[in-house]
Amino acid sequence: MTRIDAHHHVWDLSSRPHAWLDSDAMAPVRRTFTLDDLAPHAAAANVTRTVLVQVLPDLGETREFLALAAGSELVAGVVGWIDLTAPDAADTLAELPAGLVGVRHGVQSEPDPAWLNRPDARRGLAAVAAAGLAYDLLTLPHQLPAAIDTVAALPELTFVLDHLSKPPIATGELEPWRARIRELATHPNVYCKLSGMVTEADWASWQVSDLRPYAELILETFGPERVMFGSDWPVCLLAAEYEQVCAAADELCAGLSAGERADVFAGTARRAYKLSRA
Repeated sequence: MTRIDAHHHVWDLSSRPHAWLDSDAMAPVRRTFTLDDLAPHAAAANVTRTVLVQVLPDLGETREFLALAAGSELVAGVVGWIDLTAPDAADTLAELPAGLVGVRHGVQSEPDPAWLNRPDARRGLAAVAAAGLAYDLLTLPHQLPAAIDTVAALPELTFVLDHLSKPPIATGELEPWRARIRELATHPNVYCKLSGMVTEADWASWQVSDLRPYAELILETFGPERVMFGSDWPVCLLAAEYEQVCAAADELCAGLSAGERADVFAGTARRAYKLSRA
């Protein structure tokens, strides 16, 4: 089965600062990671195409990622960053080269839980929709109410929820995340990535059974036709090797039909991101 990894990163510590890696907890991944580093792991997991996702709020990084994608057989598209709140957001999108399939902003780091409701952010999101791109929602559970308002206000825009909105898997809590996910999933313009779970679990002792209640809710509420697999490599290395993340996703999806698994591991990403190269 053709597989698409719909969420991974690369970073070059020699090119620009990555302050988010400065804490002791991030020491295991505080080095440069390249597409060449990823390639053998992707091949071992039968991943033939990927989506490369922004790391920093830096337009220069986005341009570099687009150049990487243009020269890569592995990367089918890039989710980049632009300043959504800038008056010229639409012009910036128009000037970027081919290969951009989506935009993401680190809403999880915004102190205002209603950042997505800001008029300037909404104007930028409308520009993303007009450009025919998707928007990746990087939120925490307390920011989901604003996300629900936003996806309802912009039905013409395809949204992709990253990492299940980072539920507290390590503690096993489900509410209020569960109720908010159920409401978000009622909007047909929203997809969800089955990604980022191992780093929300206990890094040292997680098991697939810890992830299952969260994954099952996503598959139930969105349906496999709106769920896509993502590794979140190399961030996932804090808790698991690439192949372990892929194996966990396989186990979580073992009860699906062949067609449903084909959606989760390829078809959904193709549709949501309009991947012509996958």
